[in-house]
Amino acid sequence: MNQDVLDLLKGHTKLSQVGKMEFISTGCYALNKIITGRYHEGIPVGGIVQLRGGSSTGKTLFATTFMSSAQKAGWYVKMLDAESTFSPAWGEMLGIDSKTLLYSTPDSLEVAFGDVDKTVSQIREHDKKTPIMLVIDSVAVLPTQEEMDRETITTSTNTDGARRALIFGGLLRKMNSKLKKNRATLVVINQIRNKIISNPHANPETTAAGGKALEFYLSVDLQTISNKTSNVLKDGKIPIGIEGRIKAMKNKLGVPFRECDFKVIFDEGLDPFWGLEELLSEDGMIAISSSGRRSVGDIAFKKNSISEVLFDPALNNPELTKIREMFEITL
Repeated sequence: MNQDVLDLLKGHTKLSQVGKMEFISTGCYALNKIITGRYHEGIPVGGIVQLRGGSSTGKTLFATTFMSSAQKAGWYVKMLDAESTFSPAWGEMLGIDSKTLLYSTPDSLEVAFGDVDKTVSQIREHDKKTPIMLVIDSVAVLPTQEEMDRETITTSTNTDGARRALIFGGLLRKMNSKLKKNRATLVVINQIRNKIISNPHANPETTAAGGKALEFYLSVDLQTISNKTSNVLKDGKIPIGIEGRIKAMKNKLGVPFRECDFKVIFDEGLDPFWGLEELLSEDGMIAISSSGRRSVGDIAFKKNSISEVLFDPALNNPELTKIREMFEITL
């Protein structure tokens, strides 16, 4: 390399000097895999993650599972409950420690991001290193302070959406660098709604908050997809959970647009092993025939029953042992 290039390098950060990125598990091995390409690492330290989807598609439940994983790893965790609907009892069933969970109910975008800023600063005054996770549920319901200060709730203008996006973008620009510097991760929940369109071939879906501003700052953008026919029923009648798919619409940590199945039981949370079979097949750890038959070595099993195989002490072979070791399963 010539001297001119060496001189240019002085004072610059070399790629080899950049610290290794840290992660926390999402609580779902398949979701970890489609985000980072690894089964045990999912949510990045210092990034912004969006969970978006229609109503009752598991967004808050995914976020709660993220928070539970972070708490178990010793992180500081805060829920900014803009909808004022978070249930401590329900959270505890999903593994949340209510005694150490920080909690607030912001009433505007500016208040929410100010709360994030203040919380990170307060923690860093006493603890310089431990990662922080903050969840806003949801940005879709938060008005701007300008909207809040109007005399009547019926007052609106044609530029409200543009103003909201402009304010949201400004808040994100400021917060993005602070999160990275302070090892803090922000998870924002957003809603997908249908816009009125005249073109029947156009996509009617739109996120409810932020316009395009939020998308530019995201490390990962996850969309949950489910519907009423995806209910998990007890005795064929009583809904106890949902099944669906989750897709990485944007992914700076791995391959984008990958997706996997998920299963949620309302009083238990995410099934950590659901959706794994296709991914394990891609890695050559199980076989899936053209007819859909699954097998690990000489052990055959039904679709979506890999967890039953993994935890059955009567089943053993070298291929199964390798998978159990990977997921740290001891019987």
